[in-house]
Amino acid sequence: MILRRRLITIPRSIAFFVLTTVLLPVLFVVAAVVDAARAAVRRRPWMATRMLAFGWVFQAVEIWGLLRFAGHWLGAGFGARRRWMVDRAWLVQAWWARTLFGAVRRLFRLDVTVEGEDLTTPGPIIAMFRHASIIDNLLPAYLLTDRHGLRLRWLIKRELLGVPSLDVGGTRLPNHFVDRSGTDPRTELRSIGILAADLGTSEGVLIFPEGTRFTEKRRQRALNSLAERDPRLHARAERLRHLLPPRLGGPLTLLDTGYDVVFCAHEGLGGFAKVKDLWSGALVGGTIKIRFWRVAAADIPHGRRQRIDWLFDRWEALDQWISDTKASGAVTLPAT
Repeated sequence: MILRRRLITIPRSIAFFVLTTVLLPVLFVVAAVVDAARAAVRRRPWMATRMLAFGWVFQAVEIWGLLRFAGHWLGAGFGARRRWMVDRAWLVQAWWARTLFGAVRRLFRLDVTVEGEDLTTPGPIIAMFRHASIIDNLLPAYLLTDRHGLRLRWLIKRELLGVPSLDVGGTRLPNHFVDRSGTDPRTELRSIGILAADLGTSEGVLIFPEGTRFTEKRRQRALNSLAERDPRLHARAERLRHLLPPRLGGPLTLLDTGYDVVFCAHEGLGGFAKVKDLWSGALVGGTIKIRFWRVAAADIPHGRRQRIDWLFDRWEALDQWISDTKASGAVTLPAT
């Protein structure tokens, strides 16, 4: 199944990159005409050219990453030296995040501020990140792996195996691709527990407790589900304005490890859950504010119900920080 998938996704990615590169001059002319018209009529930032440029950079990073992975496999004696190959895969992951996030910052002229970054190390930690954007999935690898050398084991959706570099590199590293198609939840939770076992001082496990990117539609869907299953938690989840209520299975399983928990919230990337959301130009010239908090394992309560209440307490605190940050004007986005 893995070979069959890669025989489809890798050639497709290469062909798309070659085609895009050949047509790039023409595409940029078309994009520039579109942007000029939008700027003249609606006073919108130039987005077509920015999105085209980032799309090409993403493809180039994808292809170069695959070439590096192939070179590592050859250098490891056709995969025989597994540990050597894995060590270099971490370097590729850090490079991938640094390059793509750097491209986002430059193309969209973003100012980024980070508070509490010193709290992220040492490991082992459970890293719980807000997920509101197609961009914020770069933050864990960029901020923790690239800048602090923290090797994160990711819990990510299985659908991302359709991206060749994430398929090859992600399965080479100790990650778990969550199957959301109806697999027995107990099997998934056992896999999560195994993934988080025996972490060292330079390691952590990453989870996005919301399970997906925030949108108002998804928020309402989550509230409707909680209203049927757990009215008490529904009442608490209704108070969240910027976050989806955390899904409980993965976070509670990870809390059983006895590791410290590092929370990460950010503001300035919300509202960009899909590529089309970038079209408004609201991201251009914005400020992204990122904040970390750390909770020692000794301060996390025992017992399932107590931990659920604790997790919702923390999630409400993150939600309030986002509200306060918006109100303070620390994050400014141009009018659209």
